[in-house]
Amino acid sequence: MKYIYSLAFLFFLLPFTPSKAQVVSTKKHKIVMQLVSNDTSVYRMLIRQLGNIKKAAPNAKVEVVCHGGGIYILDKEKTIYTSEIEEYAKNGVTWVACENTMRERKIPKEKLLSISSTVPSGIFEVVLKQEAGWSYLKIGY
Repeated sequence: MKYIYSLAFLFFLLPFTPSKAQVVSTKKHKIVMQLVSNDTSVYRMLIRQLGNIKKAAPNAKVEVVCHGGGIYILDKEKTIYTSEIEEYAKNGVTWVACENTMRERKIPKEKLLSISSTVPSGIFEVVLKQEAGWSYLKIGY
């Protein structure tokens, strides 16, 4: 009898268990993500969040703005996420590096992954995207 009650309880909980991300919107959302941390655990979180966004809203247009310590995710010699970044770039994610940060940290364009583009000011790029109606997400802490 105890087995039957346990089984019934499990069937009751089944609808409340989380499932894998699924498409929830086909609208073309515009999302700008600001990355300023050089912490690889933050990079891992960004990669995971991009996956969740692209599963939930496959038509979303996403731009990741990397400045400050965040620029190192795009550095060919330092990043451990080259394949993930290139895969997301193929699926519509734009990766942008801040030229101010590049100049300050003496990072030439040649050191960045080939999929990345640059903007004069990373923080101002975020401002422009928000003024144009893009949703803003700060990655990390």
